[in-house]
Amino acid sequence: MKNRNFLFPALSMLLISCGSVPTSPREQALYGTAWELEYLSGPRIAFEGLYPDKKPVISFEKSSMEVSGNGGCNGYSAEFTLDGEDISFGEPGPTTMMYCGNGEPEFLKMMRKVNRYGIDDDGKLNLMIDEVPMMRFKPVSE
Repeated sequence: MKNRNFLFPALSMLLISCGSVPTSPREQALYGTAWELEYLSGPRIAFEGLYPDKKPVISFEKSSMEVSGNGGCNGYSAEFTLDGEDISFGEPGPTTMMYCGNGEPEFLKMMRKVNRYGIDDDGKLNLMIDEVPMMRFKPVSE
């Protein structure tokens, strides 16, 4: 009986320490692809006017819990956290400092505001504020 009392806590600690929390299929879909922005809510400037040459791209890296990509002009990276359907991003840091209009600041500002994510039936990533889609991305080859 004493061995059983010891075995359960020891086994529990071993499982917890391994950190092997299974990821949901929705979360798994975030990784291994680049996501190109195709919709941004908020700015009064037309989407094509914000990004005439290059659309923002985001990629999620599970091992480092960082996103990286291009804001439509400059590169950036930031930490992110997931908790179920909740998502948050750390302060995005550009890697270069070119000015390319208003699109990139709008994109980075919205990244800091979103708090949820989802992947719709068409396989598109939606970053939302509560239940309202604010940014929509389509998958593209890396």
